[in-house]
Amino acid sequence: MDSKPTYGEYTKSYITDVPADLSSDKVQHYKTTIPQFPEEAVYIYSFKLNKMIYASGWEELLGYRDDEINIVTITSITTPEFAAFSHELNDKALMFIQSKTEDLEKYSFTIELKKIHKNGTEVPLITRVGVLHAENGKITEIIGRSQINRSIKFGKVMRYAAYGPDKSEFEEELNKVLFQYYAISIKEKEALELVSKGFSYKEIADQFNVTQSAIEKRILPLYKRFDVKSLAHLIRFAYENHILP
Repeated sequence: MDSKPTYGEYTKSYITDVPADLSSDKVQHYKTTIPQFPEEAVYIYSFKLNKMIYASGWEELLGYRDDEINIVTITSITTPEFAAFSHELNDKALMFIQSKTEDLEKYSFTIELKKIHKNGTEVPLITRVGVLHAENGKITEIIGRSQINRSIKFGKVMRYAAYGPDKSEFEEELNKVLFQYYAISIKEKEALELVSKGFSYKEIADQFNVTQSAIEKRILPLYKRFDVKSLAHLIRFAYENHILP
């Protein structure tokens, strides 16, 4: 019998627990070139050097010193209810981007989740991971940005978004993980919000300049994913789980 895959293992095979050397020239360079917002922490990981090469803001965000935090720790301190989805999303995203050879720096994804602070408390974050540098069609550096978002209201549903030149294909690949979880993409959420306001599929399609079939493909899978039997039930579920404002 085949064993079940351990999600996160693909990503783990490409990363190490080596923290950034804060005295390096790279760190000094990124300090002056990478913007950082309030209550935000940033890391840069090098696949060429197999280590973190930049870290800033992590002690204020999650209690880990910038010379202590590493990418393995960051991926492992996701709270249990978000961990499996987060790990699988990381795997699928990395696999997808590695399948591309052009415009790699334009690909990224976001996810709303909670991380465990060093003191044991839970911190609500919106995290964005993207390609910072690529050479000869291969990823060399990724950048991760995590910012506290106290306005997030978490229900049962996990929220994410994908960005890049092949955004639709990227989202389609990430969507393959969703039937195991309560999760929704930004594109699906936008369509659902308009449906909840009484717009028809055709009206929504016209607004987004896509076909009616494309809108149906954003809405209809939600019935099965969230185990609802009607549009009214779907909308009620969305409000109860803070998908809709």
